[in-house]
Amino acid sequence: MKKILFIDRDGTIVKEAAPPDYILNTLEELEFYPEVFRYLGKIVRKLDYELVMVTNQDGLGTQLLPNDIFWKIQNTIIKAFENEGIVFCKVFIDDSFPIENKPTRKPGIAMVTEYINNPNYDLSSSFMIGDRLTDVEFAKNLGAKGIFIDTDEELGAKEISSKREELNPCIALQTTSWKEIYSFLKKN
Repeated sequence: MKKILFIDRDGTIVKEAAPPDYILNTLEELEFYPEVFRYLGKIVRKLDYELVMVTNQDGLGTQLLPNDIFWKIQNTIIKAFENEGIVFCKVFIDDSFPIENKPTRKPGIAMVTEYINNPNYDLSSSFMIGDRLTDVEFAKNLGAKGIFIDTDEELGAKEISSKREELNPCIALQTTSWKEIYSFLKKN
């Protein structure tokens, strides 16, 4: 059975955009997370995980994040990883706002239904890598484990709540380092 690394985009493989909206909407703002190419590349070459990007993109297609700008940035990100031999088997993008409470928006798992109850995948040995507690909750909802990139920035501080206590058992690793993520996954 295949193991999956579900990976968030903003704050995980690329740096989170600046406040107040945290929306990456110019190529000039695009900055890759430190050492992501080196260690995600090692994961691809040396470990047996399928890569799946799962990202919430609030308001995609609105004035906040026009489609043409989003896709220019998204395609640049995907191409940069492909140039390093890192290929995402699937990319799932939810464009809803949190207030809409759609089941496709993380921590909901409706975006990835093809992996649920699929005998080809071992979700209990799979991980969700992300920088928000909703990513950890997504892992919990899938029956996977969370790798929490806790940058302890203002955005993360807003999420610290009673949810954190509930989700702590689902966090297999808390780090800010892709090197640590690689080392951890190498042992599992």
